[in-house]
Amino acid sequence: MAADWVGSVVSIFCGETLGVYQGEVSSVDRTSQTISLKQPYHNGVRCPVPEVTFSAMDIKDLKFLDFQKTASKLSSVQGAAATQPGLTPAGRHDPGERSSLSHANFPVELNCLLFYSAKLTYILHSLCFPAPAGSSNNRGATQASQRKSAVKNGGGAGSARSKDTECFGDGTDDDLDTDFDFEGNLALFDKAAVFSQISGNHGNRAQRPNAQAEQKTLSYRHDENILEGKPVTYRQITVPQSGGREFCTDSGLVVPSVPYELHQRLLAAAERWGLSLERRLETVGVCASQMALTLTPKNVHQRPTVVLLCGPHLQGAQGISCGRHLANHEVEVILYLPNFVRMHPSVSSEVGLYCRTGGKQAAGVKDLPTSPVDLVINCLDCHESPLLRDQSWHQSAAEWANQNRAPVLSIDPPAGQEQQTVEAKWTLSLGLPLPLAERDSRVYLCDLGIPKQVYQEVGIGYQSPFGCKFVIPLHSA
Repeated sequence: MAADWVGSVVSIFCGETLGVYQGEVSSVDRTSQTISLKQPYHNGVRCPVPEVTFSAMDIKDLKFLDFQKTASKLSSVQGAAATQPGLTPAGRHDPGERSSLSHANFPVELNCLLFYSAKLTYILHSLCFPAPAGSSNNRGATQASQRKSAVKNGGGAGSARSKDTECFGDGTDDDLDTDFDFEGNLALFDKAAVFSQISGNHGNRAQRPNAQAEQKTLSYRHDENILEGKPVTYRQITVPQSGGREFCTDSGLVVPSVPYELHQRLLAAAERWGLSLERRLETVGVCASQMALTLTPKNVHQRPTVVLLCGPHLQGAQGISCGRHLANHEVEVILYLPNFVRMHPSVSSEVGLYCRTGGKQAAGVKDLPTSPVDLVINCLDCHESPLLRDQSWHQSAAEWANQNRAPVLSIDPPAGQEQQTVEAKWTLSLGLPLPLAERDSRVYLCDLGIPKQVYQEVGIGYQSPFGCKFVIPLHSA
């Protein structure tokens, strides 16, 4: 019985993820419960493979597209099914015999078609093989036989048939000349039951005198919220010691600042749990480079130029990590790093990686561009050594940045300094903001990936304010 379905053109729906496949049935395997299509199409596009095989578990729905070939196969299957227990002559399944039919000689896909698409099978059979009823059907059969005779004798119908074949291919069939039994199909629609249901609904509404009052009570104005949600908690981060200044996100969530000592305890706890300094450097470099790429102009004719001003400390290593990622994204990066005698160990390793990108390096201000650049990233200052700003290399770099008139992005600047040597347009804080002084600089916050329980270990009640982003803007609360 499985071989009878080979050659049928079917459409198989495999769910929202896999979509719809169409093609000609090439094989049906009862043992493995699979069906194969040759020359398949996937969502209307020709598949690159000549054949696709489907399992019964993947098939949600199966429809026949070639009515002529399928109807003949359905007729033979229904003729055989009349002798099977649990299947009526009309092709409908008896619920009491479901178990016996599931083990019949039908593949699982055809069982699904016969069981769950019985109406489709009946309609297809009625369209292609209507029983003779009255003179109209007999007249259609007589006309069909006359046309066949005319074609054999080379009459005028032959030319019409050739035109049909030329325009529509071989799909035309004389069986389509038979009339459709509209009265029989209309009898399947129970009008009395439908009108009775409609009348019953109107009667029930008439018996409810307060129906209009209830409907009026449930109506809402255009500015009313019909969804009852939980109240929004805007203070989701609590700190044991405040830094003296509070910020808020675009959605209104409050982000308090923390003192530098508490911030260092948080980073030390994260390092104990495996969030090492190298991993934090990489996170800061990726987030800062993503932010810098959004700040640089999108010019297809020339690469944007970014100058990094870095010192021999941890903040300088963070800037060099950012420069490495920018250089990997086709940005012309110039690193200003004097030849220091003593440098943080992370600076040396980051410089080694940066040099592999082909980025430029300047040991003095004289090697920096004299014309304005697209962006300056400031990593000159350090939290532990505020006296560095009094040294000549720091002052000369700050003077160059202020004269270049390029926008400045400061990464992790120290807090508590009213006067900055380099005026920044943007400031990037890490994890939680420090109590930065009130300036014109816009503050952004970078997600370091510290787990919630690590915050709790140092007494901070933490609920992430980042949402789907890794860098968010902060506003003065």
